[in-house]
Amino acid sequence: MNHRAYLALAIPLTISTMTTPLLGAVDTAVVGQLPDSAYIGGVAVGTLIFNTLYWVFGFLRVSTSAFAAQASGASDPAQGILALARPFLLAAVVGVCFILLQWPIEYGALILFSSDSDVTKFAAEYFRIRIWGAPFTLMNYVILGWLMGMAKIKESLFLQVLMNVLNMILDILFVHVFSFAVKGVAAAALIAEVAAFILGLLIIMKASPFKWRLPSFQELVDTQSMKKMFNVNKDLFIRTICLLVVINMFTAKGASFGTDLLAANAVLFQIHYIMAYFFEGFANATSILVGKAVGASDKELYKKTLTLSKQWSVITAVVIASVYGLFQEHIISLFTNLPRVLELSTMYGTWLILYPFAACFGLVIYGVFTGATEIAPVRNSMFYAMIVYILIQITATPIWHNHGLWLAFIVYTIGRSGFLVMYTPRLNKKMLYVMKGI
Repeated sequence: MNHRAYLALAIPLTISTMTTPLLGAVDTAVVGQLPDSAYIGGVAVGTLIFNTLYWVFGFLRVSTSAFAAQASGASDPAQGILALARPFLLAAVVGVCFILLQWPIEYGALILFSSDSDVTKFAAEYFRIRIWGAPFTLMNYVILGWLMGMAKIKESLFLQVLMNVLNMILDILFVHVFSFAVKGVAAAALIAEVAAFILGLLIIMKASPFKWRLPSFQELVDTQSMKKMFNVNKDLFIRTICLLVVINMFTAKGASFGTDLLAANAVLFQIHYIMAYFFEGFANATSILVGKAVGASDKELYKKTLTLSKQWSVITAVVIASVYGLFQEHIISLFTNLPRVLELSTMYGTWLILYPFAACFGLVIYGVFTGATEIAPVRNSMFYAMIVYILIQITATPIWHNHGLWLAFIVYTIGRSGFLVMYTPRLNKKMLYVMKGI
């Protein structure tokens, strides 16, 4: 494993994962050209509701990728199939439950993220359409995670790019041609999610290295395997809850500052997502390589992957911060032409120059832990960082207003990285012991 081999895996994965924040960015940019900042606020709140719902179950992609990579490294076809079947069933059940519970979910969410009447109206419009895509979105997580774990990078890239390009085209068509406004943005996302699900199944059937057969019920619910899956997913679930507490507190507090500031923070958060997902491409590459190393008991691959991950996390942070610092005003102007929102976004956007350096280790080294399916440290580090965020938001926002809010977020991000890095020596010792490296 060298830099070229690592980048050959990381770059396509980065392009693939980058399509996810670009989807939200396009949604924001499309409504950002409409004449009222309430459109941006409505889509921001509506998107946050779904981010909350889906990110809670984001472990479906992460754990599926890790278990698939380990099955691939061990050349175990049976476990490779089960790595897809088990979370796929869970995703379908959870997605249907979201549809059945849509009314209480909508009511509770709109109370939690209360804003002015127009923002609430647009958020409700968005939610009532997009909720019907819940099963497809969650099953898409599993499909994508499995393809990544099996190192089917071209296929996963094709699937994500196609889904998001379709969504972007429909966004522009529904909003600027048919004048459907927020409803058009939601309908575009729904259609893209269903199309991606159908295409994903076809890709799996064609790209799988295994001969497909339906697993028996006994295999599907094997006690030991299910226990391991749920233990990993439990910790990822708690980690995601902590992340969502931070994001939701950030958004709710920003909403209390007024519609224009809510819109400005929404623009900046979309830029932050693009930065974060850029790192996630490297984290996914790291997770796949570590998973293969664990599955094959290859200690040299494990050690080299850890070194490359640290090096490229720093290089990536420098590149992202430099590009954003040089082109900040131009980047922000892509999202909205509303003068007040532009002014506020530029005023608070300087905080994002710090974000790549604060996040780089936490977001990339995360892949080492997920690939090894050692998730407890990820859970713990996120919990500690969340506590730091809450304390700083409570104390800083009364003094520094929205600057205090961004200060809390940046310090939380530093904590997220620092706490996780502290667990790395312990993980290395355990992994090298497991792989008979001592």
